[in-house]
Amino acid sequence: MTACTVREQTSSKHSGFLDSILPWTTALVWPLMSTLPFLLTIQDLPTHYSKLFPSHWYTYDPNVDRPKPLGLTLGILAVFIGHVFLIPLFYLYRNGYLTGGKMPTSIQASGARNYHFSEGLQTHLSQPEGFVLLSLYLSLTWMLNLMPASYYSFDGSVQWSRVFLCLATQDGLQYAMHRLEHSISPEFYKKSHKPHHKFTNPRLFDAFNGSIADTVLMILVPLFATANIVRDCNVWTYMAFGSMYANWLVLIHSEYMFPWDGIFRKFGLGTPGDHHVHHKVFKYNYGHLFMWFDQMSGTYRDPQNYAPKLFNHGV
Repeated sequence: MTACTVREQTSSKHSGFLDSILPWTTALVWPLMSTLPFLLTIQDLPTHYSKLFPSHWYTYDPNVDRPKPLGLTLGILAVFIGHVFLIPLFYLYRNGYLTGGKMPTSIQASGARNYHFSEGLQTHLSQPEGFVLLSLYLSLTWMLNLMPASYYSFDGSVQWSRVFLCLATQDGLQYAMHRLEHSISPEFYKKSHKPHHKFTNPRLFDAFNGSIADTVLMILVPLFATANIVRDCNVWTYMAFGSMYANWLVLIHSEYMFPWDGIFRKFGLGTPGDHHVHHKVFKYNYGHLFMWFDQMSGTYRDPQNYAPKLFNHGV
């Protein structure tokens, strides 16, 4: 074996190793979703909120104070910052920069829809039933003092057990509302949820593309109910929950599978493949973040049940 052959084999091994590792860099999106509450609550960092803002901006006595806009502003900013990481990572992944120059595996056997990335992003951000309506809901419930008193508190840091409880509660309520929208009546479904179901092969940017009625019923009503069920969160917990919830909803609409999907499915966590089953078949997989409620109710279907006719193997 010549020295040139050895170098070629070594280079090939290194390339293969990088090709297997690089796609997993997309998993950085999960901790990065909570970048803002992390930076603002670590005492030793110069970004701790007490070092950035005057105390009268965040101290809150529910007996005498009106809600202050700092918590609201930071909450909306947390979701935005999560997107600042999610969108570039998805762009790199979608275009093969993190997959050795190959296109990632599409969820559906027919392939991913063809579109220009800038058009998708513009559509995603400009939907009135998406971030516009969510921001309006957050602003009204916050400034009108409709949230539990603890949500206005800056004391402590992210309460991760409460983040999980909020995510599970929200998804359980959303599951129930989702099934109701499908079953109340054909006319009700047509006006509320059907506009979102025009996407039988959804892309990441279709997550909030539907109708105002759909967003109110399936997202905002469960959000308000969740806040009044899990009543002991502080502002950082609410912030982390909001960012994880919004960004996870976007991720499950991806037209491509992610490296972590197999692990998620073992634990009943929602994946793009799971959600594509709902968009393609309509009557299964009503859950979004968790498949637990579908599994308990008999409405879960593994995307592999439809491979290779509708979905690719391995999604």
